[in-house]
Amino acid sequence: MSKVFASAAEAVADIADGSTLAVGGFGLCGIPSELIGGLADRGVSGLEVFSNNCGVDDCGLGILLSAGQIRRVTASYVGENKEFARQYLSGELEVELTPQGTLAERLRAGGAGIPAFYTPAGVGTPVSEGGLPWRYDADGSVAIASPPKETREFGGKTYVLEQSIVADYALVHAEIGDTEGNLVFNKTAMNFNPLAAMAGRITIVQVEKLVEPGELDPAQVHLPGVFVQRVVHTGVQDKRIEKRTVSA
Repeated sequence: MSKVFASAAEAVADIADGSTLAVGGFGLCGIPSELIGGLADRGVSGLEVFSNNCGVDDCGLGILLSAGQIRRVTASYVGENKEFARQYLSGELEVELTPQGTLAERLRAGGAGIPAFYTPAGVGTPVSEGGLPWRYDADGSVAIASPPKETREFGGKTYVLEQSIVADYALVHAEIGDTEGNLVFNKTAMNFNPLAAMAGRITIVQVEKLVEPGELDPAQVHLPGVFVQRVVHTGVQDKRIEKRTVSA
C-alpha cells in the first residue's frame, strides 16, 4: 500500500475528536504547518498535544488553540502565546509542563518501546514532588495538580521516574522524503521532528521534496521509513520568522 497521500487534508482525514498528537517543531522552526491547517479546517476538538511549545497566536499549533480544538498540552515552553496563557489561567486548557530534555526522551522512549525511565531532571522540585497546576478553576484555584512521581537512588544519586509518550498520531515536517517514508531534515528544523515521528502510532509527514526509493543516500537518512505511515508532498512553504531582529 502506498504511503503517499494527495493532500494534507486527506492525510489527516481520520484524526478524530479526542486524539492524542505528537507534533514536531521548535517555535516556528520545522513545524508541520500544512498538516496543522488540515486539522484546523476539519474542526476536530478535544485534542491532546505533545510538543515542545504551542506555536504563536496565529501560526502553528496556535491556530488550533485559538479555535478551541486543543484540550490538553504537554510542553516544555509556552511563553510566546497570549491566548495559551489566557486559556490556561481561565481553566479552559490543561497544561503539563516538563523539562525539555525529559520531553525529548519521553518521545524517543515511546518510539523505542521503553515504557519509562529514570532521570535526574526535576528531582527536588515540583516536577517530581507534585503540585504543579495542570488545570485551574475559573475562580483561579487549582482544579488539577500534578501527582508526585516515584524516585529512586542509583549510585548515591536520586532520580525521578518519567513515563514515555506514545500518541495516536504524529505530525512531522521534513525537507526531503522518499515514497517509503525515509526522511532527511534540514539543519535545526530537525529539532523535535524525528522524536515526534517515533512516538506516533500513525506518523504523518509533510515533505518539501519527494523522491523515489533509492535516491537518498542511506547514510544521510535521519529517520527510517519504518516510523512513517503517511507522506504528503507540500513543496516549500513560507517560513515565518518568529522574532525578527534588524540592525539600525
